[in-house]
Amino acid sequence: MVKKNLQKKKQHLWLKGYSLTEILIVLCIIGILIYLVLPNQTQAVVQARAIEAKTALNSLYSYEKNYFFTHAKYSSSLEDIGYETELTIDKGGQAVYRIEIIEASINSFKARAQSIQDFDGDGNYNTWEIDHQRNLKEIVKD
Repeated sequence: MVKKNLQKKKQHLWLKGYSLTEILIVLCIIGILIYLVLPNQTQAVVQARAIEAKTALNSLYSYEKNYFFTHAKYSSSLEDIGYETELTIDKGGQAVYRIEIIEASINSFKARAQSIQDFDGDGNYNTWEIDHQRNLKEIVKD
């Protein structure tokens, strides 16, 4: 009878659980699944960030057109047209693209939005340009 009581107590002391090997196998499977999904997420991030560049360049286009209608020429200065750039992430802001007017004349202008961050680590920095005819195109894909 004493033996039966000891056996019952021993059975209650053992808790059911998973072995270390089983836990490691599950973690490896989860890691592989994350590795397979991560490249697809990178492309989604690049597309979302490109919206920032397109929006900024379309806004700059409007400012340049307003300046053109007032002064009969385009300006090469962001300050002259009244365009205020957002602080970039390297200066404590939220913007990922640096906006600049690369050329301006009486009849035309061209502006550029260049990423200051390499989204996918391939060494290419996403770059967009817009001109006086509102032709918005991606120059460098990331």
